[in-house]
Amino acid sequence: MECHTPERGIERTPTLAVRELETDLAVTRREEAAQDVVVFTLERPDGRPLPEWTPGAHIDLVLEPSLVRQYSLCSSPADTTAWRIGVLLDAASRGGSKLIHEQLREGSSVCVRGPRNHFPLVDSPRYLFIAGGIGVTPMLPMIQLAEAAGAEWHLLYGGRRRSSMAFVDVLSDKGDRVAICPQDETGLLDLDAYLGSPRDDTLVYCCGPEALLGAVQNACASWPAGALHFERFSAKPRVEESTEGALDRFEVICQRSGVTVTVPAAESVLEVVERAGVNVLGSCFEGICGSCEVAVLEGTPVHRDSVLTDDEREAKEVMMICVSRSCTERLVLDL
Repeated sequence: MECHTPERGIERTPTLAVRELETDLAVTRREEAAQDVVVFTLERPDGRPLPEWTPGAHIDLVLEPSLVRQYSLCSSPADTTAWRIGVLLDAASRGGSKLIHEQLREGSSVCVRGPRNHFPLVDSPRYLFIAGGIGVTPMLPMIQLAEAAGAEWHLLYGGRRRSSMAFVDVLSDKGDRVAICPQDETGLLDLDAYLGSPRDDTLVYCCGPEALLGAVQNACASWPAGALHFERFSAKPRVEESTEGALDRFEVICQRSGVTVTVPAAESVLEVVERAGVNVLGSCFEGICGSCEVAVLEGTPVHRDSVLTDDEREAKEVMMICVSRSCTERLVLDL
């Protein structure tokens, strides 16, 4: 599984000036962390350090030219020699997790791109972490950072069965700050017990399946604005307001490259500008990974991604060009 680009081992600067590595990394360790969950340790073959990252960051595994998957880093940010990811074998896999579990063995290599972070840990005196299944992976370095900062924290961790919940052994050592709640033992997570009373001193971080995210959002409805932070596994359900005002056809001017294109209803901005020869990054093509984030210089985007916060959407300064569109006839982008 090597990088499918003409240049390898490069560090590129995407649109928003975030340095990303794109290179082949070696699998130096493979561990069975739970039922259907494997943890991979990735290192540079020559032993050189990897780029720095912060808790909440994820990387892309470029498995094939059209098969790219994102995984949260779950190692220590202080360790620049290796990156660790946890991969769940999804029963409804479209090919990614199945290929990784079957072919990514110790000693093999895989093309990696990143890291990038759209789920950063904001300073706070107190945190409540809520994880569902493999959504626990970004919480591990977050907990480490919270402890180092002297913050108070608690983790509510749910899964279908204890045997399917990764890192239970590590988290059990944290005492009563961690509530491990397998559904077959304790039922659904008791969100009311943890979120029923809003707190001004607490940030809530949640990662997991859509059903959990929706339940946590509802439970946090009366919490202070900005208290809830979450990361999705898949694109959030489309709602009517996300498409309101979107034009079927609009013009995009790529400021830096001098290219102008017309985007029709059946294609994304990313597809059209890439075909016109503009060098752009894209991974998930569903608006969940953030790799195609582009600065908007003129015009008004219609956001359809699952990455930006409400404040970022309102600012209309950036957009994810793999899914978002325009409500003005012309968009000028920093491309």
